[in-house]
Amino acid sequence: MGFDALLWLSFGGPEGPDEVMPFLENVTRGRGVPRERLLEVAEHYRHFGGVSPINALNRDAIAAVEKRLAAEGVALPVVFGNRNWHPLVEDAVAGLTAAGARRVLVFATSAFGGYSACRQYDEDIARARESIGGGPELVKLRQFFDHPLFVGAVADAVRAAHESLGVEGARTVFTAHSVPDAADLASGPPEEGGRRYSRQIAEAARLVAAEAGIGDYDVVWQSRSGPPRIPWLEPDIVDHIDALHEDGVPGVVVSPIGFVSDHLEVVWDLDNEAAERAAGNGMPFARAASPDTDPRFAEMVVELVREHTDGVPARKLSDFPAAGCTVNGAPCAVGCCERVGRPGGK
Repeated sequence: MGFDALLWLSFGGPEGPDEVMPFLENVTRGRGVPRERLLEVAEHYRHFGGVSPINALNRDAIAAVEKRLAAEGVALPVVFGNRNWHPLVEDAVAGLTAAGARRVLVFATSAFGGYSACRQYDEDIARARESIGGGPELVKLRQFFDHPLFVGAVADAVRAAHESLGVEGARTVFTAHSVPDAADLASGPPEEGGRRYSRQIAEAARLVAAEAGIGDYDVVWQSRSGPPRIPWLEPDIVDHIDALHEDGVPGVVVSPIGFVSDHLEVVWDLDNEAAERAAGNGMPFARAASPDTDPRFAEMVVELVREHTDGVPARKLSDFPAAGCTVNGAPCAVGCCERVGRPGGK
């Protein structure tokens, strides 16, 4: 039996000022986040008119994938669903069920493993099916941090950022969403020893740097939101910019390698906070584009689809085991990427 549709599963974001607080309440439900913290983050969204770019960028990426699917003769409609805001994944799965879908592929907009980057999308799938008492079989596509098309798109974006900066000796800095150290330690199956998330980020950075011809680079973290007493992955991007300045580095190019699309953690934490810190230090700063606007991203998604529809061989550039392909929200392995305490964002 083949597949009836592709479900595009993402994080979600507000698309107007009135949606900001309800969205943030959805994101933080059950976490005990103080309201004053939500109001602080809400101001970041209002800096952009209360609109996150993520939904519009997802729709653009979906249109590119639909065009690519049609060009390759793959008859597969694409349906959009989010974890935290409309269109919600529960509604998307209900619509697919009503349309008679029996088997559906799921593309989650995260390239990596870990609880927030992978396992939580499995939970979204299981929750959506539970909300309607079953529904179609949902098969999640694998992680793609080491796919050559992903690596190539990120590498070209890094090269373009260096060219736009035009500063000899500018440092390349790869950044990803920080998570609690305990969550990183729990990422991957227990027998692997943990830290699959941070090791995959490091491997992706290595692959991109090699493709871009960059010898020296750093891997740092951003967007932590936990209390200071809880250790998170470090160093933070803003602190690292200060350290680079102290070392006499003449400029910095930042690649948000842990993100496939621009959203608040990119356009605020990098384009505002990190850029302002660099400017305050007198350091030229450029941020590389996210990969989902590159035509190769749509090409990669279709290739991941065709691994299932046509038996196309999986292309990978690392020795990491292929992971993340799950059915109906079941984990990759027993104990894989389980939630520990309060995980970070995706």
